[in-house]
Amino acid sequence: MFAKEIYIRRRSALCGKMGSGLILIPGNMLTPNNYLNNAYYFRQDSSFLYYFGLNTPALVGLIDADSGEVALYGDDFTVEDIIWTGPQPSLREQGAEAGVSNSFPLADLKTHLTKAIVQGRRIHYLPPYRGETKLLLADLLGLKPGALHDHKSVELMMAVAEMREKKGPEEIEELEKSFHIGYAMHTTAMKMCRPGIVEREIAGTIEGISKAFGRGVSFPPIVSQHGETLHNLHSDGVLQNGRLLLCDAGAEGLSYYCSDHTRTYPVSGKFTQKQKDIYNIVLAAHDRVAAMIAPHMPYMDIHNASYRILAEGLISLGLMRGTAEDAVAAGAMTLFMPHGLGHGMGLDVHDCEAIG
Repeated sequence: MFAKEIYIRRRSALCGKMGSGLILIPGNMLTPNNYLNNAYYFRQDSSFLYYFGLNTPALVGLIDADSGEVALYGDDFTVEDIIWTGPQPSLREQGAEAGVSNSFPLADLKTHLTKAIVQGRRIHYLPPYRGETKLLLADLLGLKPGALHDHKSVELMMAVAEMREKKGPEEIEELEKSFHIGYAMHTTAMKMCRPGIVEREIAGTIEGISKAFGRGVSFPPIVSQHGETLHNLHSDGVLQNGRLLLCDAGAEGLSYYCSDHTRTYPVSGKFTQKQKDIYNIVLAAHDRVAAMIAPHMPYMDIHNASYRILAEGLISLGLMRGTAEDAVAAGAMTLFMPHGLGHGMGLDVHDCEAIG
């Protein structure tokens, strides 16, 4: 967690953006893997982390945009829980860490929201992406799960995205930490890349590094000689001389801020001339964008600049015809880079994508 003052300022700023209504921000719950008591590794909701910073399952934050009051809803651990988990801080103690003085049992939340709905108050919530959260929201708001999409708060979506896309110095520091973990993952993959190694061996090793120094991978690693398949999670291939290995992998740091790096290695340790030519085109686009990027620059300016450099390089090698300008204007470059130039980074590897 950051200092509690950071979360207090964020919640206050969100109230100012919203103006009125209740802002409902549920955290994530434990999700069973193959049976109820064998759960996936817990991953807190990113927006809940952003405004409350607490990494405990089954908590819900409620912010009153009219009064500025904030409350945390959840349940204290019972003796039966503590047998398995050891002593845990109380809900009130956790609230104090996040600068929240009001805490209530989770069962009280429905009563509070029902009263607000009867009074005609607007309940703002972000579109849920987990089944457990959809069922919770449906029960709290008296809606069918299928109707949640129609009642989501576009105003809240815009406000949260606007706040989260601008990183404070404490967030940049955490992003840098996760980048260093990603660096260790990729340099290890590069050293392991040689004929006879199974792709899975590299994927498993770098995932271990992400767990050793952070909270794990920021997405399932893509380690494959078939890089033409963009999200290829099959790592059964045996590395062969003359082939290229794509490694697309990143880590979540201890604070959940993410990294995401993509690199391509020659299995033999040295590029062929054709491979080198293509690699240098991509490198030129990367370096040009890094040199030109600046605050307040429209994203499409740098996106199209990268497309033009790629097109010019492919035309110079005889792999495309016409002009770079025509290729970009016609949308032809999406055939070579369908994912676009990049994406936001933060508490999500595709930052704020869950918001919509």
